[in-house]
Amino acid sequence: MEKAVMIELMTDGALSIPKLLLDSYAEIGLDETQCMTILQIFKYIKEGNPFPTPNELAGKMSCDASKCASHLRELVQRGFLDIVQEKKGSVYSESYSLEPLWNRLISASLLSMTEHDKIEQEDALYTIFEKEFGRPLSPMECESLTMWLDDDAHSPEIIKGALREAVISGKLNFRYIDRILFDWKKNGIQTLEQARLHGEKVRSRLNVKTSTRQAKGEQRQSTPLPMYNWLDN
Repeated sequence: MEKAVMIELMTDGALSIPKLLLDSYAEIGLDETQCMTILQIFKYIKEGNPFPTPNELAGKMSCDASKCASHLRELVQRGFLDIVQEKKGSVYSESYSLEPLWNRLISASLLSMTEHDKIEQEDALYTIFEKEFGRPLSPMECESLTMWLDDDAHSPEIIKGALREAVISGKLNFRYIDRILFDWKKNGIQTLEQARLHGEKVRSRLNVKTSTRQAKGEQRQSTPLPMYNWLDN
């Protein structure tokens, strides 16, 4: 009977702790003591005490009231905890808000997801390049890809578009692709549709120049737009 009572005491009033907090507290810069302080505040808020004192926190932790007060100040200063003041009539009240903590956790989670997606996109980009080149990329070529993504801030889609342009032009090398990307960035091109329209415009100008060189009176024939050599630009 005593065992059943103990189990009931342990499970009664169970607190639902956000899994994201336990998974990511170290990632956002909290240590175990700070995390436990936050969990105690979270518990007190759930119990209807939104502003527990350092003495109350110390009664549930292994540190004294002075140390708990120090933890609270640090959490507020570092932007993990807010103190909210409210006025009801002539009475002022204060409470802790964990909203800054939740925002930090959400931002860290979204950043982690973004980084994961970025890595997957980069891996796919390397695979596409190696497939087109028919061989593994050299360390220097890998460095060029990284620079296009990180330093020049080209999207994977734009880089793939430049690769296709090089394939169509029959000039499959990194210098040619780099020149295409340089020209696109100089002209403010950020989407594949903009790149397509720009390419048509460039080739149209080249076609006009070619036709003017034809003998006077020679009837112009309908021919495909000539390839444009980006290295000559």
